[in-house]
Parts: sequence; structure tokens; C-alpha cells
Amino acid sequence: MDPFRSIFAPGGDQASLAPRRRAVTSSVVDTRVSALLCARLCHELIGPITAINNGTELLAEEDLDFSDDAVELIGVGARQAADRLQFYRFAYGFSGGAAIGIQPRDLAARLFCGSRITCEYSESAAVLPLEWQRLACNLLLVAADALPRGGRLVLATAILEIEAIGEAPSLSPETLAALTLVASVDGLTSRTVQAYFAGVLAASLGCRLVGTAEPRRVRLAAVIPPD
Repeated sequence: MDPFRSIFAPGGDQASLAPRRRAVTSSVVDTRVSALLCARLCHELIGPITAINNGTELLAEEDLDFSDDAVELIGVGARQAADRLQFYRFAYGFSGGAAIGIQPRDLAARLFCGSRITCEYSESAAVLPLEWQRLACNLLLVAADALPRGGRLVLATAILEIEAIGEAPSLSPETLAALTLVASVDGLTSRTVQAYFAGVLAASLGCRLVGTAEPRRVRLAAVIPPD
């Protein structure tokens, strides 16, 4: 029996190929999104790791005049790297039912500590199920990208809403398309993949994301579609 004839001939078993095609397509999508998220994570770690490297180079010179500066560089870089890794581990790697050590609100506070962005993580958001707080943390990253000059992030629950408040906040059409899952995966970049990933998380929770831009304010929210 010719397998190609049985599949492609009229009345053949073409439907049997559909699940395999979907599986391959899904695998390609997952691989591309994962690769872009890894690129973003690497970019976030460049700064603190460079600081650690600079500190060790100063120590290697054995100049006592710079030893305090070297220790400070290494300490600051190590804390920043640890804080960022812990935040992204939860934002990207948390799975339902898993135990976490540091609460998401504290992870967010550590992530933005010392930056030009302050984060107000409300009490009502802090008691949401962890799957929703994972979505919130990913939305915080999208909102932070909308504040190139710094500002304030306000996370509230209604169901989930974040305001990015600052000078000249921006929400690009590409980011909005990714956030709402309108963008194609092939068109994603390291700058828009975060919004796309947040959109995928929202869809897994039965909601969709919307975004609006106003003078000095960008709003991101999760909404549940009507039945």
C-alpha cells in the first residue's frame, strides 16, 4: 500500500496529518518566542555582570586605593543579577502549583529598586492567585518599557490593570499588536516579544489584554471577553 497515495488521493486520510502539522507549527512558535525571551533576559543581565567583571578586574590590580570601589561594584552587580534572575524565573518559569520563596510583590520591588521607575504593587494584587500575579509581573515589564525616561507603575486589580505614569510614555503599534496577539510570531522582536508572551499568558487565563496611551499615561489591562 502506497502511504502517499492513501493520504493524498481523494478520500485519503489527509486529516491524519493535521495534528502533526499543528504540533510542528506550535513547536516552531514556542522555539522562536523562547529564543527571543532568552535574548531579552541576557540583555537584562549584561549590566550587572559587567559590573561584577569590572570589580574583579580592579581587585586583580591589587591597588588598595580601589579595593573599596571594587568590592562595591561586585556587591551591587551581584545583587542586581540575583534580583533580576529571581524575578524572571517567576515571570517566565513559574508553573501552577509550584512553591515560591519570595512573593511576587517583593520580586517586583527588588527589580525596580535603584532604577528610575517606582512600582506600586497594591495589596489587592498581592493576594491574587500566583498565576495572575505571574501575568501581572509580565505586564509590569511591558509597562516599564513604556517609560523610557522613568516614572511610576501602579498595579491594581480590576481584573488586572497597570498604569505607567511618566514623561512621554509610549505604547508603539508593534507592542500593542503583540499584546493583543495580532502580531505574527515571525514579526516579533526582542522589544515586542514580552508583550506577546503576556498576551499568551492572559489567553491561558481566559482573558485578553488591551492597551491605551494618553498624555503622560499608558494603561494596560486584562479583560474577560463576554460569553
